[in-house]
Amino acid sequence: MSSEVDDLVAKIMSELNGNGGTATQAPSTDSGKDDPDLTAQDFPLFKKHPDLVKSPSGKPLKEISFQDIVDGKVDSKELRIAPSTLRMQGKIASEAGRSQIQNNFQRAAELTVVPDDRLLEMYGALRPYRSSKQDLLDIADELENKYHAPICSNWFKEAATNYEKHKKLKGDN
Repeated sequence: MSSEVDDLVAKIMSELNGNGGTATQAPSTDSGKDDPDLTAQDFPLFKKHPDLVKSPSGKPLKEISFQDIVDGKVDSKELRIAPSTLRMQGKIASEAGRSQIQNNFQRAAELTVVPDDRLLEMYGALRPYRSSKQDLLDIADELENKYHAPICSNWFKEAATNYEKHKKLKGDN
């Protein structure tokens, strides 16, 4: 258990120090309308613009201390990446000519509003032979209408079409 805690603390500190690390995603009402214009020269974002990197609730990351984390004064959801940060990273990737990475960041930003357990169910539904075409289309509808995630919704629609074409739907095996 101690090793797991040490790993978690190392990841958190790495993210807080702008050295990469990983972060899980949390819901946010962040719309992206106020995202700044960024270029490839703004990478790494946290090092160049620490004021732009905020928690999902909008708290500047610089205001979250390690001691607050240890003392339980910061909710674990505050340690998750905000959709605005993902979109800004996507903008930087796009400006650097990395459009596929930008697309990945856009999808990730959309998925921050989907609860973790539901997200895992959705990904499980994408495994070959696990879902009917209607199951995948229902998930697409849920993503579009409940979570306002049109990019991810389209991804599930494409999966439904491709799985049907390549005989990867439930019952095809």
